[in-house]
Amino acid sequence: MSGEVRTDERGRVTIPKEVRDRYGEKFRLVELDSGIKLVPIPDDPLEELRAAASDELREASLDDLEEAAREEAREQASEHVR
Repeated sequence: MSGEVRTDERGRVTIPKEVRDRYGEKFRLVELDSGIKLVPIPDDPLEELRAAASDELREASLDDLEEAAREEAREQASEHVR
């Protein structure tokens, strides 16, 4: 679906019901050089990330992911010290 929308007197835009049904109720407004873009914010961002990720990431717990991120940060920090 595409179409024209306008802001009201308070600067609000109404997102059509069909679009909200498909993408949800929360969006991030991203300003681009050529205009703006609304990006849907998933209800469960971690689940969305897992759905788009490898099998290894899908099976990892949040603790596993945090530890992997800390380890990667330690490795990158040690590379910069050399």
